[in-house]
Amino acid sequence: MTARIAAGELNYPGIGATEGGPLPDGIECLVTQAYVGDGEADYRRAVQGLLTWRLHKRAGLRVRAETDVVYPGTRVVSGFGVGPFRINAPCEVVWVHRAVPGGGPQSAGFGYGTLPGHPVRGEESFEISLDEQGLVLIKITAFGVPANWFYAAGGAITARARRLVTSRYLRSAQELAAGVN
Repeated sequence: MTARIAAGELNYPGIGATEGGPLPDGIECLVTQAYVGDGEADYRRAVQGLLTWRLHKRAGLRVRAETDVVYPGTRVVSGFGVGPFRINAPCEVVWVHRAVPGGGPQSAGFGYGTLPGHPVRGEESFEISLDEQGLVLIKITAFGVPANWFYAAGGAITARARRLVTSRYLRSAQELAAGVN
């Protein structure tokens, strides 16, 4: 077995809760949903980009993953910032849903949880769906608490960074669906 790119174990309550289970009590949860495109082709392009880390890379994150395709148990370290001000965020994929053949309403995506060294202790999921009318949507669900006093003290900055990264995820999903290279 090759060396893991991040050490430690998942470190939060509610592992796998973004897959549809009850979210942990008393922990902030944010759900963002946005229009991505129309039709099965847009859906398939967006899902392909999501499940090959392109959504994250297009959003401006530096991504190091153990696999090029998202699988349960895969560890990934994404980073944002510049030079010495880069924050690394190690995670492990806890669930994956793949697109199914054929059309019709469906969704695909994955959730990953934090590992030691991440600024938050919690989970985030990304789901791309195709509804009955052919609308393609992205839903991002995240819950967590600051990992330590330092990140808790920077609450306003952390919230702003979270909004910025989420808006980049949304734009990235729209570009992937549209086939923008």
